[in-house]
Amino acid sequence: MDPDHKVDNESGIKLLVEARNGKGMLVLSSIYGSYNFISDVRFEENEVVNFFCPHCSGNLVTRTLCDLCSAPMVTLIHKMGGKVSFCSRKGCQNHNVGFNDLSDALKQFYEEYGMRSSHPTPEHIHLRKEKEHVKSEDEDHKEIIESGSFLSSYCPHCRKSLIENDMLKLKIIREGLTPGYVLLSPYLNVFSSKSTIFLPEDESVGDVRCFHCDKSLLVENGTCERCGTAIAKILISARTKMIDFYICSRKGCIWHGLNKNDMDDIRLEDSVEW
Repeated sequence: MDPDHKVDNESGIKLLVEARNGKGMLVLSSIYGSYNFISDVRFEENEVVNFFCPHCSGNLVTRTLCDLCSAPMVTLIHKMGGKVSFCSRKGCQNHNVGFNDLSDALKQFYEEYGMRSSHPTPEHIHLRKEKEHVKSEDEDHKEIIESGSFLSSYCPHCRKSLIENDMLKLKIIREGLTPGYVLLSPYLNVFSSKSTIFLPEDESVGDVRCFHCDKSLLVENGTCERCGTAIAKILISARTKMIDFYICSRKGCIWHGLNKNDMDDIRLEDSVEW
């Protein structure tokens, strides 16, 4: 794991690779189901790539063949036991996780991450961060949306819910690619995400749309206050009303904000990330 190279806002899995265009570094997303990565090597579509450990340079490619395309599988050992395997062919999405003893693995996972996770779960969203701050008189009347709060999210056009399977689902239209989806955590200041298509880090994801009515959520002439990229608007429900909520469309940017008019009545609990 490499905390210095984040993919999908999480520490990436750093590997050495050898492809037709040379050797270099590859950092995979550690979010299961995400196919995003960063690399200093350009891969050709459908080519089979060799993978090596960045520490000992050991070959990670196995003799097991992919069930979908017959390319060799790459296997990594998980510290909880079991293994993670994925196909070595560029573009193939075959991957799987296997445990020798699933019950022991789940128990260890809960003990290690369940209460100390930086990602609040629905059961723990009431455990807000303890922060020392002094409120001004103007803030006393404001509704505060706390970190970890579930954001019930809706399309500003058709008003249908954007929550599916406990994730905030947005349709992505990117030039040259088949349309796909990005799935964001719907909890305020929880930044896990994954996508069904490859989205390069530090680039605009493209057009962001509602997966119900297919209308664009990008704001005309709206830009991120942090990086200047186009922003998308969704609706979220506060206790008092529905409010506009803005997110940056650049992959990896963690800016988010409210409509200036809503800021008179509502404040998001301080955060530096989305």
